[in-house]
Amino acid sequence: MLKKIIGFSEGLLILLSLTANAADIVTKTIEYDIDGQSFTGFLAYDQSIKEKRPGVIVVHEWWGANDYAHKRAKDLAKEGYVAFALDMYGTGKVADHPKQAKAFMTATMEKIDVAEKRFRKGKEILASQANVDAKNIAAIGYCFGGGIVLHMARVGEPLKGVASFHGSLGAKTPAKEGVVKAKVKVYNGAADPFVTAEQIAGFKAEMETAKVDYEFINYPDAVHSFTNPGADAVGKKFEMPLAYDAKADTESWQSMLTFFEAIFK
Repeated sequence: MLKKIIGFSEGLLILLSLTANAADIVTKTIEYDIDGQSFTGFLAYDQSIKEKRPGVIVVHEWWGANDYAHKRAKDLAKEGYVAFALDMYGTGKVADHPKQAKAFMTATMEKIDVAEKRFRKGKEILASQANVDAKNIAAIGYCFGGGIVLHMARVGEPLKGVASFHGSLGAKTPAKEGVVKAKVKVYNGAADPFVTAEQIAGFKAEMETAKVDYEFINYPDAVHSFTNPGADAVGKKFEMPLAYDAKADTESWQSMLTFFEAIFK
């Protein structure tokens, strides 16, 4: 992979990455600051598409802004979207142990207004791209990131839609009727021990009381991190109930694409 600096604008250091095996997919590492702290995001788009197109924010798992989040951004780029995998922790804060991941996540969520500010900065960067239709932006998230995108929907962030994959369902700010602007999709593993039946019932009741346009999809036998092919190795290493489920991964991704087609009309 070849990288070179192609610009420095409004505090954003942009590095162009070219890959020979996917000539039309361009990726950029974007470094940015929030309140004096450095963050590193990852932008991906198909350069063969000349017109503006919808943008999708990708929020990482509790491990941090790692290669899996970047992969999903590239997957979205292949589908014709401009995707920005933002950074919720800060440059270099990518965990390789659950204790470290928990510490990063806890520090981020202790002050929810800080988490909101980090999400909105990522959205601002995505919306500012010349090839993005700023009126058509959605967000997806995995694990911790799923909880983040649901929170942003709950507090009324103007997004066309959000999709949570094996994400946390608990609400710091419960949805209220008339506040939620985004349509909501939740993809959950029915055998995920981190998401209880009580939490699911509570989430559905919350959405229905607030009259949110939502859908909750449970995948039989799927456990936590069912979309991530690396989940099996990590689960085995740390003795955690994590496992990849190819069927649930494929079905949830296709469902999300159909969802995007509908909300971006």
